[in-house]
Amino acid sequence: MSQASTSSTARTATVARDTLETQITVSLNLDGTGEARFDTGIPFLEHMLDQIARHGLIDLDIKADGDLHIDDHHTVEDIGITMGQAFAKAVGDKKGIRRYGHAYVPLDEALSRVVLDLSGRPGIEFNVPFTRSAVGGFDVDLFHEFFQGFINHAQVTLHVDCLRGENSHHQIETVFKAFGRALRMALEHDPRMAGVMPSTKGTL
Repeated sequence: MSQASTSSTARTATVARDTLETQITVSLNLDGTGEARFDTGIPFLEHMLDQIARHGLIDLDIKADGDLHIDDHHTVEDIGITMGQAFAKAVGDKKGIRRYGHAYVPLDEALSRVVLDLSGRPGIEFNVPFTRSAVGGFDVDLFHEFFQGFINHAQVTLHVDCLRGENSHHQIETVFKAFGRALRMALEHDPRMAGVMPSTKGTL
């Protein structure tokens, strides 16, 4: 069950999602300064979420209480779902925004590209050939589950490609930094599109 509230004056939202496996609350401000607070019990995931906040200039406050005694899967996926729900509430009618965003981000030997469309249609192509299966005990396969949960509920089309990299930490950090920067671009208001829906359909 999810409960949501949205501000009419700013692109902000808070969503609480409770299941038998996790209890998640996400508050975000799409026009923030990159402030972030996390309490999830998964430090490496928090490090990556911080990249979204700082590079996307999105304020993020995430509290998660999940069944970590089993594994991280439910908590990671449900954070993605709840973030997606909050994003969809906060983004509003999408009039005047750029809609599309892209970014290339390097970190030492690693380089990733993220391209996205605030299309109203969920879709993901996730091509990250991780060189290790875990980083600090965190199963890197769960990052796909995070993004899948996010795009399903944010209604975003997302293409993620790690073009090169030997260090798995570097690979995924470039992905999250590029994701934050691509979101920032797509969410920006285009002064030439003021009040105009960026779609020939008239809706997104």
